[in-house]
Amino acid sequence: MARVRNNQGHRAKILNVFMRPYLEQEHTQEREGYLQAREIIKPLQDKTWQLAKNIVGRFYTPNDVKMAYHLQNKFPNVNTIAKDSCFHFGYMNKADGDDCEGSGKYSDESRHSEYQDEDDKYITKHFDFRLDGNINGDESSRTNDFAYAYFRDELKGKVNKGEKCNPDINIEQKWGDGSGEENHSNPHWTQVDHANERELGLSGGKENQTSYAREWNNDYELDLIGREYCRDRQIGCDQKEFAILMTWQQAKQKLIMAHTKWIETILEQCKVLKAGLRDHVYLEQSIDMAKKMGLTINETDILATTSKGIVVSNTDILNHLASLKNKTKTREEKILARIKYDQQSQN
Repeated sequence: MARVRNNQGHRAKILNVFMRPYLEQEHTQEREGYLQAREIIKPLQDKTWQLAKNIVGRFYTPNDVKMAYHLQNKFPNVNTIAKDSCFHFGYMNKADGDDCEGSGKYSDESRHSEYQDEDDKYITKHFDFRLDGNINGDESSRTNDFAYAYFRDELKGKVNKGEKCNPDINIEQKWGDGSGEENHSNPHWTQVDHANERELGLSGGKENQTSYAREWNNDYELDLIGREYCRDRQIGCDQKEFAILMTWQQAKQKLIMAHTKWIETILEQCKVLKAGLRDHVYLEQSIDMAKKMGLTINETDILATTSKGIVVSNTDILNHLASLKNKTKTREEKILARIKYDQQSQN
């Protein structure tokens, strides 16, 4: 049987259809770190939300909310209450240790101004419980990175209005080719981002039939009195409560970082594999490398759906892949590595 020559289509299919999914299923430290960070988020958010409800309840009491609804229903020109999921919580950081009142309110003279001592100031941040809410305490900062990390499995492989979803798109585009320079904004990035948003329900309006965002956001709504925008409402809490809110917000950041770290190791490995595949003249060479990785594929798998010699050996490529993951070393491994280094230096 004649040997099948490799081509760009064969190489792309082996890499994207077989090798990358295989790498994503490997049990590595980076993948485990991502899974653990994702697992704790929902219980932590629910617990933190209960705290937020308690804080808000001190500021806008149930009787206040009931009265506001009464007035709003009685008078057509009164529009004073609405549901919200984000809040400006803060506490007074005073040198003399003063704290807020039991109601959660601070007197005017206690609020920080630019004329007060810098050690005596009102510390405040914005906390948004929505799926695409900010993760840095800035009300104007909205991001989809958390949603893509949390609902990665739900997005992977989905097609929305003809565009394939990709929960890793932001990481891939910012990673670029691994040189440290992210890609410029481009139509592909924009189209995939929009497909992701529609699939999650972050956009699409009433046409959206798979609204993960709606189900998520509905769990985190409170009746608040005041203007529509939460920046017009400052709600006081104590320092310990503020610290708990910060821990939750930081956990969302850690999930994004764990997702990024894991996918970057996949991209690094794919870059090495792509270079190796490019040097394979015959299809059997690429299949042989895939088999040595642990994949079971044959020529029929590649040919059914759809010049140079070998510069780098399959063994070298596989050894390189091993160096790109499981980077976290134990204390014992670090000691052994140091001993080995010292021995080599003496020789």
